[in-house]
Amino acid sequence: MVDSVHESKYDWQELLSLVAFLRSDRGCPWDREQTHGSIRQNLLEEAYEVCEAIDSGDSAHLCEELGDLLMQVVFHARIAEESGSFSLGDVIDGLCRKLVTRHPHVFRDATAGSADEVLAIWEEIKQGTRGQTTQHGAMQSVSRGLPALMRAEKIQSKASKVGFDWPDVSGAWDKLMEELSELRDAVSSGVGMEEELGDLLFSAVNVSRFLKVGAERALERACDKFTDRFGRVEGAAISQGRSLREMTLAEMDLLWENEKVTDGTIT
Repeated sequence: MVDSVHESKYDWQELLSLVAFLRSDRGCPWDREQTHGSIRQNLLEEAYEVCEAIDSGDSAHLCEELGDLLMQVVFHARIAEESGSFSLGDVIDGLCRKLVTRHPHVFRDATAGSADEVLAIWEEIKQGTRGQTTQHGAMQSVSRGLPALMRAEKIQSKASKVGFDWPDVSGAWDKLMEELSELRDAVSSGVGMEEELGDLLFSAVNVSRFLKVGAERALERACDKFTDRFGRVEGAAISQGRSLREMTLAEMDLLWENEKVTDGTIT
Protein backbone atom coordinates (compact mmCIF):
# COMPACT_ATOMS: atom_id res chain seq x y z
CA MET A 1 0.00 0.00 0.00
CA VAL A 2 2.80 2.42 0.88
CA ASP A 3 4.38 1.91 -2.57
CA SER A 4 1.14 2.56 -4.42
CA VAL A 5 0.78 6.12 -3.08
CA HIS A 6 3.09 7.18 -5.90
CA GLU A 7 1.05 5.61 -8.71
CA SER A 8 0.40 7.95 -11.65
CA LYS A 9 -3.16 6.65 -11.88
CA TYR A 10 -4.95 4.52 -9.33
CA ASP A 11 -7.41 1.73 -10.02
CA TRP A 12 -10.36 0.20 -8.16
CA GLN A 13 -8.31 -2.32 -6.21
CA GLU A 14 -5.88 0.35 -5.05
CA LEU A 15 -8.79 2.41 -3.74
CA LEU A 16 -9.90 -0.53 -1.61
CA SER A 17 -6.36 -1.07 -0.38
CA LEU A 18 -5.95 2.60 0.42
CA VAL A 19 -9.13 2.75 2.52
CA ALA A 20 -8.15 -0.45 4.32
CA PHE A 21 -4.73 1.01 5.05
CA LEU A 22 -6.21 4.25 6.40
CA ARG A 23 -8.36 2.18 8.77
CA SER A 24 -5.40 0.07 9.92
CA ASP A 25 -3.15 0.59 12.94
CA ARG A 26 -0.59 2.20 10.63
CA GLY A 27 -3.15 4.50 9.05
CA CYS A 28 -5.05 7.59 10.16
CA PRO A 29 -6.37 8.01 13.74
CA TRP A 30 -9.47 9.85 12.49
CA ASP A 31 -10.34 7.25 9.85
CA ARG A 32 -9.82 4.48 12.37
CA GLU A 33 -12.32 5.95 14.84
CA GLN A 34 -15.24 6.35 12.43
CA THR A 35 -18.43 4.29 12.54
CA HIS A 36 -21.48 4.07 10.30
CA GLY A 37 -23.21 6.58 12.56
CA SER A 38 -20.35 9.05 12.85
CA ILE A 39 -20.05 9.52 9.08
CA ARG A 40 -23.77 9.36 8.30
CA GLN A 41 -23.93 13.14 7.78
CA ASN A 42 -20.90 12.99 5.51
CA LEU A 43 -22.77 10.64 3.18
CA LEU A 44 -25.73 13.02 2.98
CA GLU A 45 -23.53 16.02 2.32
CA GLU A 46 -21.58 14.26 -0.43
CA ALA A 47 -24.80 13.16 -2.14
CA TYR A 48 -26.08 16.72 -2.16
CA GLU A 49 -22.76 17.99 -3.47
CA VAL A 50 -23.05 15.55 -6.38
CA CYS A 51 -26.48 17.04 -7.14
CA GLU A 52 -25.02 20.53 -7.01
CA ALA A 53 -22.26 19.50 -9.42
CA ILE A 54 -24.87 18.08 -11.81
CA ASP A 55 -26.76 21.37 -11.72
CA SER A 56 -23.56 23.32 -12.43
CA GLY A 57 -22.94 21.42 -15.66
CA ASP A 58 -19.23 21.23 -14.76
CA SER A 59 -18.10 17.70 -15.66
CA ALA A 60 -14.76 18.03 -13.86
CA HIS A 61 -16.57 19.07 -10.70
CA LEU A 62 -19.04 16.20 -11.10
CA CYS A 63 -16.18 13.73 -11.51
CA GLU A 64 -14.61 14.96 -8.26
CA GLU A 65 -17.87 14.87 -6.30
CA LEU A 66 -18.74 11.38 -7.54
CA GLY A 67 -15.36 10.32 -6.20
CA ASP A 68 -16.19 11.78 -2.80
CA LEU A 69 -19.53 9.95 -2.79
CA LEU A 70 -17.86 6.70 -3.85
CA MET A 71 -15.45 7.14 -0.96
CA GLN A 72 -18.40 7.08 1.43
CA VAL A 73 -19.69 3.81 -0.07
CA VAL A 74 -16.27 2.18 0.13
CA PHE A 75 -15.71 3.50 3.66
CA HIS A 76 -19.03 2.12 4.95
CA ALA A 77 -18.38 -1.21 3.27
CA ARG A 78 -14.93 -1.38 4.85
CA ILE A 79 -16.35 -0.70 8.33
CA ALA A 80 -18.90 -3.48 7.80
CA GLU A 81 -16.28 -5.91 6.53
CA GLU A 82 -14.14 -5.34 9.61
CA SER A 83 -17.09 -6.30 11.81
CA GLY A 84 -17.93 -9.32 9.67
CA SER A 85 -21.30 -7.91 8.57
CA PHE A 86 -20.75 -7.74 4.82
CA SER A 87 -18.14 -6.73 2.26
CA LEU A 88 -18.09 -4.43 -0.73
CA GLY A 89 -18.30 -7.58 -2.83
CA ASP A 90 -21.61 -8.37 -1.12
CA VAL A 91 -22.84 -4.85 -1.89
CA ILE A 92 -21.96 -5.23 -5.57
CA ASP A 93 -23.43 -8.74 -5.77
CA GLY A 94 -26.69 -7.59 -4.19
CA LEU A 95 -26.91 -4.62 -6.53
CA CYS A 96 -26.35 -6.72 -9.65
CA ARG A 97 -28.96 -9.26 -8.55
CA LYS A 98 -31.45 -6.46 -7.92
CA LEU A 99 -30.82 -4.94 -11.36
CA VAL A 100 -31.38 -8.30 -13.07
CA THR A 101 -34.50 -9.07 -11.01
CA ARG A 102 -36.07 -5.67 -11.59
CA HIS A 103 -35.48 -5.70 -15.34
CA PRO A 104 -37.52 -8.74 -16.44
CA HIS A 105 -38.32 -6.89 -19.68
CA VAL A 106 -34.59 -7.03 -20.45
CA PHE A 107 -33.39 -10.30 -18.93
CA ARG A 108 -36.60 -12.37 -19.04
CA ASP A 109 -39.81 -12.51 -21.06
CA ALA A 110 -41.70 -9.52 -19.63
CA THR A 111 -42.50 -6.63 -21.94
CA ALA A 112 -42.34 -2.88 -21.38
CA GLY A 113 -42.80 -0.46 -24.24
CA SER A 114 -42.39 2.78 -22.32
CA ALA A 115 -40.56 4.29 -19.38
CA ASP A 116 -43.83 4.41 -17.40
CA GLU A 117 -44.36 0.66 -17.92
CA VAL A 118 -40.79 0.02 -16.78
CA LEU A 119 -41.42 2.00 -13.58
CA ALA A 120 -44.63 0.08 -12.95
CA ILE A 121 -42.78 -3.23 -13.28
CA TRP A 122 -39.98 -1.97 -11.02
CA GLU A 123 -42.46 -0.88 -8.34
CA GLU A 124 -44.40 -4.15 -8.46
CA ILE A 125 -41.26 -6.25 -8.12
CA LYS A 126 -39.92 -4.02 -5.34
CA GLN A 127 -43.10 -4.43 -3.32
CA GLY A 128 -43.02 -8.18 -3.86
CA THR A 129 -39.40 -8.62 -2.79
CA ARG A 130 -40.01 -6.49 0.31
CA GLY A 131 -43.13 -8.43 1.25
CA GLN A 132 -45.35 -5.37 0.89
CA THR A 133 -48.89 -6.68 0.45
CA THR A 134 -50.65 -3.34 0.97
CA GLN A 135 -50.16 0.16 -0.37
CA HIS A 136 -49.83 1.35 3.21
CA GLY A 137 -46.81 -0.90 3.50
CA ALA A 138 -45.38 0.66 0.36
CA MET A 139 -45.85 4.11 1.88
CA GLN A 140 -44.12 3.06 5.07
CA SER A 141 -41.17 1.87 2.99
CA VAL A 142 -40.48 5.40 1.78
CA SER A 143 -37.28 6.41 3.55
CA ARG A 144 -37.72 8.72 6.53
CA GLY A 145 -34.20 9.94 5.76
CA LEU A 146 -35.44 11.79 2.68
CA PRO A 147 -36.04 15.54 2.80
CA ALA A 148 -39.65 15.98 3.92
CA LEU A 149 -40.84 17.50 0.62
CA MET A 150 -39.45 14.58 -1.37
CA ARG A 151 -40.93 12.08 1.07
CA ALA A 152 -44.34 13.75 0.84
CA GLU A 153 -44.26 13.57 -2.95
CA LYS A 154 -43.37 9.87 -2.93
CA ILE A 155 -46.08 9.04 -0.39
CA GLN A 156 -48.69 10.92 -2.40
CA SER A 157 -47.62 9.16 -5.59
CA LYS A 158 -48.10 5.78 -3.94
CA ALA A 159 -51.60 6.80 -2.81
CA SER A 160 -52.35 7.92 -6.35
CA LYS A 161 -51.44 4.50 -7.76
CA VAL A 162 -54.55 2.99 -6.15
CA GLY A 163 -56.80 5.89 -7.14
CA PHE A 164 -56.69 7.80 -3.86
CA ASP A 165 -56.13 11.15 -5.51
CA TRP A 166 -57.87 14.24 -6.87
CA PRO A 167 -59.03 13.87 -10.49
CA ASP A 168 -57.22 17.09 -11.40
CA VAL A 169 -55.28 19.97 -9.88
CA SER A 170 -58.44 21.91 -8.90
CA GLY A 171 -59.11 19.54 -6.00
CA ALA A 172 -55.52 19.84 -4.78
CA TRP A 173 -55.72 23.62 -5.12
CA ASP A 174 -58.94 23.84 -3.10
CA LYS A 175 -57.36 21.67 -0.40
CA LEU A 176 -54.36 23.97 -0.26
CA MET A 177 -56.63 26.97 0.32
CA GLU A 178 -58.54 25.03 2.98
CA GLU A 179 -55.32 24.19 4.82
CA LEU A 180 -54.19 27.82 4.64
CA SER A 181 -57.43 28.85 6.32
CA GLU A 182 -57.00 26.20 9.02
CA LEU A 183 -53.46 27.41 9.67
CA ARG A 184 -54.75 30.96 10.10
CA ASP A 185 -57.29 29.67 12.64
CA ALA A 186 -54.56 27.73 14.47
CA VAL A 187 -52.37 30.83 14.67
CA SER A 188 -55.30 32.84 16.03
CA SER A 189 -56.03 30.25 18.71
CA GLY A 190 -52.42 29.37 19.39
CA VAL A 191 -53.28 25.65 19.17
CA GLY A 192 -52.13 23.14 16.57
CA MET A 193 -49.91 25.47 14.57
CA GLU A 194 -47.23 22.88 13.78
CA GLU A 195 -49.78 20.32 12.64
CA GLU A 196 -51.65 22.78 10.43
CA LEU A 197 -48.44 24.14 8.93
CA GLY A 198 -47.44 20.57 8.11
CA ASP A 199 -50.81 19.98 6.45
CA LEU A 200 -50.36 23.16 4.40
CA LEU A 201 -46.92 22.10 3.20
CA PHE A 202 -48.19 18.60 2.40
CA SER A 203 -51.00 20.12 0.34
CA ALA A 204 -48.54 22.41 -1.47
CA VAL A 205 -46.56 19.32 -2.47
CA ASN A 206 -49.78 17.79 -3.81
CA VAL A 207 -50.31 20.82 -6.05
CA SER A 208 -46.70 20.63 -7.25
CA ARG A 209 -47.19 16.97 -8.14
CA PHE A 210 -50.16 17.79 -10.37
CA LEU A 211 -48.14 20.56 -12.00
CA LYS A 212 -45.27 18.09 -12.53
CA VAL A 213 -42.96 20.47 -10.71
CA GLY A 214 -40.66 18.89 -8.13
CA ALA A 215 -41.40 20.53 -4.78
CA GLU A 216 -37.85 20.06 -3.51
CA ARG A 217 -36.39 21.54 -6.67
CA ALA A 218 -38.83 24.44 -6.63
CA LEU A 219 -37.92 25.29 -3.04
CA GLU A 220 -34.21 25.04 -3.84
CA ARG A 221 -34.64 27.56 -6.63
CA ALA A 222 -36.72 29.84 -4.40
CA CYS A 223 -33.88 29.79 -1.84
CA ASP A 224 -31.36 30.64 -4.57
CA LYS A 225 -33.56 33.47 -5.86
CA PHE A 226 -34.04 34.92 -2.37
CA THR A 227 -30.32 34.70 -1.58
CA ASP A 228 -29.32 36.34 -4.87
CA ARG A 229 -31.86 39.15 -4.55
CA PHE A 230 -30.98 39.73 -0.89
CA GLY A 231 -27.33 40.08 -1.90
CA ARG A 232 -28.25 42.74 -4.46
CA VAL A 233 -30.40 44.54 -1.90
CA GLU A 234 -27.49 44.60 0.52
CA GLY A 235 -25.18 45.78 -2.28
CA ALA A 236 -27.57 48.61 -3.08
CA ALA A 237 -27.60 49.66 0.58
CA ILE A 238 -23.80 49.60 0.75
CA SER A 239 -23.61 51.73 -2.43
CA GLN A 240 -25.67 54.32 -0.51
CA GLY A 241 -23.15 54.20 2.33
CA ARG A 242 -25.55 52.39 4.64
CA SER A 243 -25.92 48.95 6.20
CA LEU A 244 -29.11 46.94 6.35
CA ARG A 245 -28.98 46.93 10.15
CA GLU A 246 -29.52 50.68 10.28
CA MET A 247 -32.33 50.74 7.70
CA THR A 248 -36.03 50.48 8.43
CA LEU A 249 -38.06 47.58 7.05
CA ALA A 250 -39.84 50.02 4.73
CA GLU A 251 -36.51 51.19 3.31
CA MET A 252 -35.34 47.62 2.78
CA ASP A 253 -38.68 46.73 1.16
CA LEU A 254 -38.20 49.59 -1.30
CA LEU A 255 -34.78 48.24 -2.30
CA TRP A 256 -36.30 44.77 -2.56
CA GLU A 257 -39.04 45.98 -4.90
CA ASN A 258 -36.44 47.77 -7.03
CA GLU A 259 -34.46 44.54 -7.39
CA LYS A 260 -37.62 42.65 -8.39
CA VAL A 261 -38.03 45.10 -11.24
CA THR A 262 -34.36 44.75 -12.15
CA ASP A 263 -34.47 40.97 -12.43
CA GLY A 264 -37.81 41.07 -14.26
CA THR A 265 -39.81 39.11 -11.67
CA ILE A 266 -43.05 39.99 -9.96
CA THR A 267 -42.78 37.69 -6.95
